[in-house]
This record gives sequence, structure tokens and C-alpha cells, in this order.
Amino acid sequence: MGTQNNNGKGLSFAKRIYLPRTIGSCFGLIAVLGALYPLAPPTWMWAAAVINGLGWPHLAYQLARRSRSPYRAEQRNLLWDSLSGGFWAAAMHFNPLPSITVLAMMTMDNVAAGGRPLFLRGALVQLLGAAIGTALLGFGWQPVVTQTQVWACLPMLTLYPFALGWVSYTLALQLSEHKRELSALSRTDSLTGLLNHGAWKDLLQLKFHKCRQERCDAVIAIIDVDHFKHINDNYGHIVGDSVLRQLTTELRRTLRDCDLAGRYGGDEFCVILPRVSVAQANDAMERVRLALHRYRHSLEPHLRVTLSIGLAAFRSDFSEPANWLHEADKALYVAKNNGRNRVSISGLQQPHTVM
Repeated sequence: MGTQNNNGKGLSFAKRIYLPRTIGSCFGLIAVLGALYPLAPPTWMWAAAVINGLGWPHLAYQLARRSRSPYRAEQRNLLWDSLSGGFWAAAMHFNPLPSITVLAMMTMDNVAAGGRPLFLRGALVQLLGAAIGTALLGFGWQPVVTQTQVWACLPMLTLYPFALGWVSYTLALQLSEHKRELSALSRTDSLTGLLNHGAWKDLLQLKFHKCRQERCDAVIAIIDVDHFKHINDNYGHIVGDSVLRQLTTELRRTLRDCDLAGRYGGDEFCVILPRVSVAQANDAMERVRLALHRYRHSLEPHLRVTLSIGLAAFRSDFSEPANWLHEADKALYVAKNNGRNRVSISGLQQPHTVM
């Protein structure tokens, strides 16, 4: 599985580089041809430049796509780009503008794709390419830049950075979206999609301090599925999971957007209901309780699901969120001890019940 993931990421990397390389190679070809023209090179050199500029990007992509490790193949392709860049710099007799243009754009690719390590390797390979070109073609120095060569380098200097920048911007947006999704996953219970234990506790801290500062009303509800272990043991975990998902559905149907529901653990759920009275919170939880009591599982029609729910209103004498949560927990145990399938409010003599 890990190898498949790496291959998928490597192929994505190759796809991202394909378009910039195609554009850059075409623009680089224009710069190279502009520099070669005054030198009257042999026919094979013209052909090699055209093949390198127009054919290599597509071959490089196919090599990466068919490789067992597309990422490593693409790293090798980038080094080949650097090697050929050094060679063409020598073939152009190191004409300053086209040589620097081509080599700088390739260096930009290396830095964007592999950071400092690939930059250093690319620089060494560029020197190697220049040495190979000098050995094959002889050393030449052409310091004069013609007007034609200036115009030939302009597409590479202006449009290619834009193309590379656009690819980098798109990648940044994708990474930002992935980061947002990972952050959401780290705070979400996988079965129900509600807040997980840690995320809900963090928000409890925030709501507690907000209630203290603004002196506003709020209620905590702790919900427990009665005899949930019995449901799992007798009907199976698939049915048990469907019960938890149904409870989640009823919570979402009943609660407001500002209410914060989370799966606290196992069959226990917690809800923070801001800016409501205890009576309003009780009405909402009764609707949830009754909805679950009417629930019938398609595979187990005889199954009856009941809930015990404890409510606790925020009080100014609570010194920390744990005190508030503890009050709701005590109310929950009152509901359980008085027959379950009911809502109990902290501080009342008898649990409030609607059967």
C-alpha cells in the first residue's frame, strides 16, 4: 500500500512538471536557435536542438509514467534537463544572455522540485554538460548579444516564470486544501462524522470561558445509548454502528448550527447548547430521545433503542469546565438509576420524563 501511495504521488509530481517542461523546452528552443544561428552549426546540431526542445518533454513524461518510481524518474529527468542545458550553453559558445536564460530557468525548476539538494546536483550536472559540449565541439566564447537573440530569449524570461508560478500557485492551493481536510479529519470521529473526544473538549474550554465572560446561558447534554453492549453482543457491531449513526442523524436534524455535538467515547455523546434555557435544551433532547425510541432497524425490527440523557446548565460558580461536565454526568446517572429512557436535569429532585 505504501509503494502504491508513493507511486501515485510520484505520478502526480510528473504530471505537474509535464506542462512547465513542455512550455519551457519550447521557449528554450527559441533561445538556443537564436544563439546558434550566427554560429552556422552543422545540420545535426539543428536537429538535436529541435528534438531536445520538442520531443524530450513528452519522452520524459512517458519515462516517469512507466517507471516503478515516477518520482525518482522525474528527478533523473530534471538532471537530464540540467545536463542538456550545460551542453547547449557550450554549443552557444557561452553567449551570456541565452546561456544564462536557459540555465537559470532550469535551476529554477530544480529548486522548485527538490530544494537545495536538487539545486546542488543540478548545478554540478550543468557543469558536466558544459564540459561534454566543450569536449565535443571545442571551446567558444561569444560575448556579443544581438537584437535577435534578445527577442529570442524574451518568451523564456517572461512567459515561462509565469507558467511555473501558476503551477506553484495551484500546488499551494491543493496543499492548503489537503491541510484543511487533514485538520478536519483529526478533529472528527470516523464513524459518526461528529467532533471527536479531544476536539469537543477543546471547544468546551472555549465555550466555558465565553460563558463566564459574557454571563450567557448554555447547557451541556450527555447522551448514553442504554444497554449498548447488549445491542452489540446480541445484534452485532454492524447493527450497533447503525444505531450510533442514527443517533447522529437525529442530533443533526434537531440541533442548531451553533450547537456542538461530539462523540465522547463508545456509546456516549456530548452536546453543548449555547444561549438556551434548561427547558429549551430539555425539549430538544426529548425530541432526540423519542426519535430513537421510534427507530426500527431494517434487519432487526424487534430492536428497541432508548437513551438516557443528563443536562446541566452553566453556573457562574463553576471554577473549570470539568465541574460543568461533572454536573451533566451526575444527571445522566440519575436518569439511568431511575429506569433509563429519560432526560434528567441537574439539580431537580426527580428526572424529567416523557414516556
